Amino acid sequence: MKLITIQINEDKSKTIFSSKDCQDLLEAYKNYYPIIGFNLPWVGYFIYKDEKIVGSCGFTGKPTNGQVEIAYWTFKEFENKGIASFACQELIKIAKKENEKIKIIAKTAPEHNASTKILEKNNFIYSEIVQDE
Repeated sequence: MKLITIQINEDKSKTIFSSKDCQDLLEAYKNYYPIIGFNLPWVGYFIYKDEKIVGSCGFTGKPTNGQVEIAYWTFKEFENKGIASFACQELIKIAKKENEKIKIIAKTAPEHNASTKILEKNNFIYSEIVQDE
């Protein structure tokens, strides 16, 4: 598996982006990058495995006040294969490479689920319930 940067103006007609999930993702980033900016490495990434896009992950923007938020999404047909765990680990590596002391946060539903399990395995600590915009 590897991460591939989601560029600002990806060519949506490429065969690799033919799935509905990819098309939805590209549309979301077309609208999201103007809000958060395109500041490498604090961008979105495709998760690429076996010559397919199987999900996405990224940062919700560049760091502010010494912290950065991560997010990840595995396309439904590829769930339960370690893809989100891989994405979480890779985002942590990217962030720590840029700033070893950065605080990395993630938001998920408060009940125990696959995402909370991934975060726990990566030494995230539950801190509080927050209202996401």
